[in-house]
Amino acid sequence: MFWKLLLTLGVIAAVYGSLRSRRRAELIAHGQEVGPPLVPPGLMRRVAWGLIAVMLLGSAVYLVQDWLHDHQRVEVQVVNANTGAIARYQAHRGDIQGRRLTTLDGREIRLADVERMIILPASSGD
Repeated sequence: MFWKLLLTLGVIAAVYGSLRSRRRAELIAHGQEVGPPLVPPGLMRRVAWGLIAVMLLGSAVYLVQDWLHDHQRVEVQVVNANTGAIARYQAHRGDIQGRRLTTLDGREIRLADVERMIILPASSGD
């Protein structure tokens, strides 16, 4: 949450600096006297590029973490509520959608209304 606030403040500061430098350039073009800029334009440009780099890096980290999470191996236990029978399957976490899953060997499993799914970390013996 802190990073979102920091990023928002950085974007606001970059936009403010950009608008201020444009206004300053317009005043200079019309021959009006202006004071020295608060922030040097070169520094503002570097800050803007730095923010873009941080946003791209953050997006890349998020996408990689999401990909790793979806490709994590899990053990899926399908329990029949009527009989208590348990069927065990191995699947990637991203291949589980609602009452359907695709196992590591490519079988598609659809759960009946009386079946329940339990998702556990993959056992270390496999």
